[in-house]
Amino acid sequence: MKALVMNCSPVRDGATAEIARIAAKQLAGDFDVKSVCIDDYSFAFCKGCRSCHNTAKCVMTDDIPRIIAEFERADVIVAVSPSYWADIPGQFKAFIDRCTPWCNTHEPHASISRGKKGFVIAQRTGPSMKECERVIGSVEHFYGHLEIECCGHLGLCSVERKDDVLPHTDEIAEFCRGISASL
Repeated sequence: MKALVMNCSPVRDGATAEIARIAAKQLAGDFDVKSVCIDDYSFAFCKGCRSCHNTAKCVMTDDIPRIIAEFERADVIVAVSPSYWADIPGQFKAFIDRCTPWCNTHEPHASISRGKKGFVIAQRTGPSMKECERVIGSVEHFYGHLEIECCGHLGLCSVERKDDVLPHTDEIAEFCRGISASL
């Protein structure tokens, strides 16, 4: 089976990237893992033209199809997202907006293969789980519109820097063992 671990932060070497690295390493025993960072790709904001509602294709040409190809390749998708002002980062939100051609709320719509399982790891700098829950909700809402089954989530608080991830290593590993066990 194949897993995609997506760092939803534009920071390739921060706390979120470290969480994604740990998750990928943990999953590698049971999956063929590919790790990507949202900042590995170049794409524009959605223009809101709604052409995709009629054609199931976006009028813009950029890296969005490359990201969707990674989703298509994977059986399991793990989105690892920080909280930026109590929600997902703008870069990840821009990607979600550009996934409208694959959104199941209009016909015709493109689609990825059925049977994919989605997981979320949310991380924030403050001590309250409320922001993590909002991030998780945003990602799970996105998964739902792509018909990716939401199968589990983990929220990590008080994580600002890479060093702050270390005390959560066992928790991340346990979450990943749960991913493997659930399939």
